[in-house]
Amino acid sequence: MKILVDADACPVKDIIVRMAKRRCTPVIMVIDTSHELDDGYSEVITVDKGADSADYAIATLASRGDIVVTQDYGLAAMVLAKGARAINQDGMAYTDDNMDELLARRYIGQKVRRGGGRTKGPKKRTKADDGRFESSFGRMFGE
Repeated sequence: MKILVDADACPVKDIIVRMAKRRCTPVIMVIDTSHELDDGYSEVITVDKGADSADYAIATLASRGDIVVTQDYGLAAMVLAKGARAINQDGMAYTDDNMDELLARRYIGQKVRRGGGRTKGPKKRTKADDGRFESSFGRMFGE
């Protein structure tokens, strides 16, 4: 098992690395060329700054039993199909049961934005958000 992280805008990288170190689990952080990352533990893979470049790299690297941390529903759907598990930065586990609704919501949001409308952005991150992620990730990770 390995942990793959869509790391460009991931606010929980430190939590992931801390928990992975305890279990000697490899972590692969995928970033695009506009970011730099060196946490002293993770393997860092840098991809081109193209649309979905990091997502496709992660989907290619993911295997059955891996954990993928991403906020992208499309990537989550791809890795679930490969038998990997997926979780977002707020601790929500992506599953076959919730994926259709999440993808439908994403589609509607994209349609609204293309039509000139606005959708609500994310709220400010809190320590409670980090705690929820750590708890959910720990359960997924087997802690």
